[in-house]
Formats: sequence, structure tokens, C-alpha cells
Amino acid sequence: MLAQATNDLGEAAPVLAALLSLPTGERYPPLNLTPQKQKEKTLQALVAQVSGLAASQPLLMLFEDAHWSDPTSLELYDLIIDRVPALRALLIVTYRPEFSPPWIGRPHVTSLGLNRLAPRQRAEMITGVTGGKALPREIADQIADRTDGVPLFVEELTKAVVESGMLTDAGDRYTAVGPVPALAIPASLEASLLARLDRLSPVREVAQIGATLGRQFSHELIAAVAPMPQKQLDDGLAELVRAELVFRRGTPPDAEYTFKHALVQDAAYSTLLRGRRQQLHARIAETLERHFPEIVARDPALLGQHCAEAGFNEKAAGYRIMAGQQALARSGMTEAVAQLTKGLEVLANLPEGLARQQHELDLRLALGPALIATQGWAAEATGRTFERAGELCEELDQRQHLGAALLGQFTYRNVRGEYRLAHPTATALLRIGEAPSDALGHHLLGYNYIGLGEFTLARAELERTLLAMSDPALRSAATALAENSDELVVTLSHLAMPLAQLGYLDQARARRDAAIVEARKLRHAFNLAFALGWSVFIEEAASEPVMLRAEELLALATKHGFSFWKAWGTLHRGWCLAMVGRETEGIAQMTEGLAAFRSTGSVVFLPCWLIRLAKAYGKAQRPLEGLGHLTEAIRIIERTEEREFEAELYRVRGELLLATEDAGQAEESFCTALEIARCQSAKLWELRAATSLARLGRDQGKSAEAHELLASVYGWFTEGFDTPVLQEATALLDELSADQRREMGDGVASAPTSSRNVMYDST
Repeated sequence: MLAQATNDLGEAAPVLAALLSLPTGERYPPLNLTPQKQKEKTLQALVAQVSGLAASQPLLMLFEDAHWSDPTSLELYDLIIDRVPALRALLIVTYRPEFSPPWIGRPHVTSLGLNRLAPRQRAEMITGVTGGKALPREIADQIADRTDGVPLFVEELTKAVVESGMLTDAGDRYTAVGPVPALAIPASLEASLLARLDRLSPVREVAQIGATLGRQFSHELIAAVAPMPQKQLDDGLAELVRAELVFRRGTPPDAEYTFKHALVQDAAYSTLLRGRRQQLHARIAETLERHFPEIVARDPALLGQHCAEAGFNEKAAGYRIMAGQQALARSGMTEAVAQLTKGLEVLANLPEGLARQQHELDLRLALGPALIATQGWAAEATGRTFERAGELCEELDQRQHLGAALLGQFTYRNVRGEYRLAHPTATALLRIGEAPSDALGHHLLGYNYIGLGEFTLARAELERTLLAMSDPALRSAATALAENSDELVVTLSHLAMPLAQLGYLDQARARRDAAIVEARKLRHAFNLAFALGWSVFIEEAASEPVMLRAEELLALATKHGFSFWKAWGTLHRGWCLAMVGRETEGIAQMTEGLAAFRSTGSVVFLPCWLIRLAKAYGKAQRPLEGLGHLTEAIRIIERTEEREFEAELYRVRGELLLATEDAGQAEESFCTALEIARCQSAKLWELRAATSLARLGRDQGKSAEAHELLASVYGWFTEGFDTPVLQEATALLDELSADQRREMGDGVASAPTSSRNVMYDST
């Protein structure tokens, strides 16, 4: 089949075999992809199959009942429909009116509303069902009127009347047995279907068993389940096919059966009494487990459904866990949430006890990552799931899972900007007493201290983690605990930030570069996105916007569907544009990125991006708009205590106030920035605040005081002299020195104050 569309089966065969749970042996070895990449490759292979077939001959594709499609199938439809204009292909998609397909409105898509049949069409359809034989006028009119133009109802009600015994076949027409007004014509489609099933009472049990199996079932499976002789079963299936309630494909015992419509299946299923229904589901579940292990492996959700209906609640929960994990492995995150949530619902029917707690823990540990992917780190459901998982780990004394639960809780709190609430979660990791949790605990404490603006403590904790990561086994264990975010890459990325704030710019850049190099060696998209994303903080600190890194991050995040990092990359690229003189374009892109960033539910780092946006407005000569964004950033900081950028915020506020010619307020903001930076030991922010304040002093004719202030801060630095932020300070110091010499007279000589050998009084 695949060979009809491609000559290269090396990638297509393994991913589609995995989708169908087919073993490939050594012929097509697995590709060992991440779940997200596996999903991408699978969708690409399916789209390529369509393209390849359409290249050899015109292709017709039918997608029925799109309103019942799962999210990944809809994603596939989108990809195929995007390609249709370039293919010799016609796609026909049917769906109910409540479904809103995203592709409507595209030039190559035509929407056709299938309205209820007009009276003339109803009459034609009735004649078609009767084989051209006319019904008594009164009966035909009642059918046409009562069915209200619904095609399935017209067809089923006509058949119900013909089979009811109300009519006599007179050769070319039907005649009524008795007075027409006395005829009992079913009043609804459901009643019509039930009436037809009642008249097929000898085979109704076969229809009930089939309906319990599902809309579609195989001859092999129903034969294994049905408690009746084979001939009776075969005759019953043949009768259902003749009545056109069920369609058959293939020849028994290799036949597949499909109910004509979901309503036909529902009608047959509804005739089962509760006890009998439960017995059938139990028999189906046991038969599948005993004789059809390939179905169990391929479709554990099906087993979960039958076990739940049979009252096998513990088994049902186990199969829902399997189905959720299977969806996670295929990066079907929405499907995973649905299966795992159903598993939690089943648990409500289990008695309290260790078994119920263990199943709930397994379900919640799997559900957490799926909720992060579908709803975001900051979603309430995500937080509740990890919190409950932590409680269960404590109750069951399962410390091996406690680290993952605590990490989820920390991330939830942190992304919501709840730094003080996140802190105890990080310390709880240290109490587990295992090396991976210990390393991760110190890491999270360091990360938490960054947000709180306690850079010295952050550096100490992160350097402790970095030392632990020199052990490859510990690095691997910590990475597994952190859901495959490589612990060395993340630690290096995080450590660069406090090093920069503390004034060690060369060391910060070295850690940043090492993180990116390490991520590239791993060939892992998410870790590379993380390293590139965090590199922006060092660029901001050193005033070194690097467009290439921004564009690489944006392209990588777009390709792999990393919505958080895509928003981040959009913001960073916009900032780079604004900093190189393309302010209007940069502001537009930053505004777009900010909206996308907010849509992820993230609060963490919002002050950083609002400060950058304010800077861009300042460069565009629009200071009042910039001040508005800083006001929002101040409110966020007051609420969350995220203070790593607080000093820079007040410095930028001062610059914007200067642009509005409010020098007094500007000086006050610069002094606030200087005070905050000193309290945080943030030498970099202190230097930037001192530079702004010294420049204001120069403009006010206070060159000596300005020089003394800036020199005292500048003299502390021992590295990073090639960065724009220190070069700016150097140039200003030289300018202030020249001003002082002019004031004192040309005869007074002075060494260049920008020399790195000069040590200024830093008191």
C-alpha cells in the first residue's frame, strides 16, 4: 500500500507501523523519536501518502462524521486540506451543523448545506425504498409529513411501514389492510428503528451484541463473544445485512460489520436491560483479554470502556492509564487528558483503599504533563493534579514519585508568579534524601532566588547543582525526574543569569554558550529552545541583542509547536528589531508576542518583557506609552514579588520620564533603581542605574559628582569590558573627566579614567 505512493519506506513504514501497533522486526527498525517528533513524522507520512497517490492518479477521499473526530485526526485533515490545491484530489467531508471546521472560507473549499428534503424529494425517496411500488396516498403523505425531511427517518419509516403487516403487496403497488387512520405509524426515528428491531426479534440478540461491541465489529470477535451456535449467529448477521441495518465488508469469517448509522446502534443498545448489558460488556472484556491481545495492546481505551460498563472499575482505571500513556507516547496530549480523566471518573466507583490510591497516583502523574501541554503550566487543573499527586506520594510512602509531583507543583507556582509559595516546594525536594531530588532541589531553590532578586543565594545553589551534574549518572537521573529537560543544559542556562546580574559578564556568557553547545550535542529540540530562550537575558544584561539567536529560537519553536517558546522568540525578535532602529516593526512584533505569551497563562517574566517593550517605545519617541507598560509591570511585581528586573524597571522609567522633560521624577527613579540594585548586590543593574544618573548629573552641570558616582561602581568590575553596557560607562567616564579638566584648566593633567588599571574608591 505504501509503495504505491513512495519509494522511500525507511521513515514512513516505522511510524505507520507504530500507529497500527504492528511489529516490524529488523526490516524497519524504530526511529527512536520523541513523542512530539513521532507524531509529526506520522502526520507527514500520511500527508505524503495522499500526495503520492494523487500524483499517480486522481484521488477521492471521504471523511465522514468529522464532528466525532479526535484532535489529532482534525490536525491531519488540516494538513491535507492545505495541500489539496496542489493535488489531483477531491475531499468530501461530512459533519453536523454544530461542528465548526477551521478550513471553511479558504478559496479551494466549497461548503454545501445538506438541508432537509423537500416534499417532492421525500416522495421520490419513499418510491425508491419501495422499489418503485406506490404506497396508498394517505400513508405516503403521513410518512412525508412525520419524517420532516430527515433522509434516514424517511428511509427507516418507509421500511418500518412496509414490514409492519399494515400493507399488502399488489404487484406494482401496496394497498392498506385496514382503514388508514387506524394505522400505527411510529412518531419518531428512534421509535421507527425500535419497531423494526422488534419485528426482527429472532435476530435482535445479534444486533444487541453487535451494538455492545461498537459501531463497527469483526465477525471473528462477535463469534467469540456471542453465546449461540455459529449457524444461528451467521443467519442473524445475514438477516441484519438484508434489512440494511448493518453493512458487511468482506466474507465471513473475515468480514467486518458496520451499523448503518450511529442511531441504529444506539437503538439496538437501548433495548438491553441493565443486567444483560453489564453481562455482555464483561464477556467482551474477558474475551478480548483472553483471545485478542493485539486489540488490547492497540486500543486499551476500548478495554477501559468495556470494563467500566461491566463494573470492573479497577481494571477500567488500569486500561485508561494505559490509553493515556499510549496517547502521551504519540504526543496526542488532548486524547491523553480525555483518557486519564475518564480513569479518574471510574475511580469514584472504587472503595477507599491502597488500590484506589495507587491507581489515582498513576493517573495523576501521567495527567500532569498532558495538562501542561494542553492547558499550560499555570492552569488551575495542572496545579490541582500535581498537588494531589504529592499528597498521594506521601500517603503511599512512594518517594520515588514525589520528586516529579513536587517539581510539577513548583513549576505551577513559579509560572503563576507565586514565588513565595513555590519556595517551600523546592526545599521539600531536598528532604526526599535522594541524589537526583537533592540536585533538583538546589536547582529549583537557585531558580526561585533569581525571581526574588536574591542573586548571591541563587548563584550558590546553582553552582552546587552544576558541580553535581559532573556525574553522568546523576545528570541522567535528574533529567528523567525533570521530564527530560536536560539538567545540565537548564542549570547552565539559569546560572548565567545571576552571574550577569552580579557583574560577572564573561562568566555569564561562558555559561550561556556552554548551555547552547550542550543542547546542540543532545540534538533535542526542546532543550535547544530552552538554552536559546534563556540566552536573551544575558543579551539584555549586556545590551547585546543577537538577531540570529532570536530567529533560530522562533523557527525552532514554530517547527516543533512549542507555544511558550514561540511567543518568547517573537518577543525577543521584536526587541532586537527595535534596538537596531526598526522600532515600529519591533513594537508590532513584541505586541503580537506579548499577546501569545499571555495566552499561555504565564505570569513569570512578564515584567521583563514589559520593560523591554517600554524601552522600544522610548526609542520610538513614544515615552508615555512606554510608561503605561511600566505601570503594569510595577503592579505585577507588587503582587508576585518577582524582583529580578525591578532595578532595571525604575532605571527605564527614569529614562522615559526624562523624555517627557520631568527631570525631578527621573532622578528619583534613577535613585530608586540604584538603591534596589545595591540591596540585591546586582552590580550590573547598579552600573546601569549609575550610568543613567551620571548622565543626568552631567546635563545638570554636576560633572564631578557624576564622575565620582559612576567611577565608584565601574571600578568594581574586573571583566566584561567589551560589552556595550561597560563601554557606555567607559565613554561617559571619559567625557566626565574631560569636563572636569576643562573646569580646572588645561594645565591640570589626569590619567584616562576608563583605564582598567585605575581603582576607584568604592565606598
